[in-house]
Amino acid sequence: MAVNVYLNFNGNCREAVLFYADVFGTEKPHIMTFGEQPPNPEYPLPEEAKDLVMHARLMISDSNVMFSDTFPGMPFVLGNNVSLAIVTHSREDIENWFHKLKVGGKVGMELQETFWSKCYGQITDQFGIEWQLSLEEAEGNE
Repeated sequence: MAVNVYLNFNGNCREAVLFYADVFGTEKPHIMTFGEQPPNPEYPLPEEAKDLVMHARLMISDSNVMFSDTFPGMPFVLGNNVSLAIVTHSREDIENWFHKLKVGGKVGMELQETFWSKCYGQITDQFGIEWQLSLEEAEGNE
């Protein structure tokens, strides 16, 4: 398990990911857009979000760096566009960390199942650091 850096952009994420892939000589990144996620009739996807980057990842000097555009209407503040992401095989750890981090903090997304994780949540801690916690199924348990 490692703590990964997650960088957010204001509509130019694809350009940034391709730039960093070239700079650091990584493999061509897989870029997932918001339009590629399964549709949810309760929350129709705005047209301007469909081509924005929902998730991309590069291995830069043995470090996993993840990227995303902010969703239209969500606040974007240059300088505060970095979060720390922990992906682990332990639901117990995620739940424990989440409940400790939320003391004095602000929950952005309660722990819940998503199409990419059985248990995912976002929280900004009391010091203003944003955390993303995500359960990754162990090999053979998927």
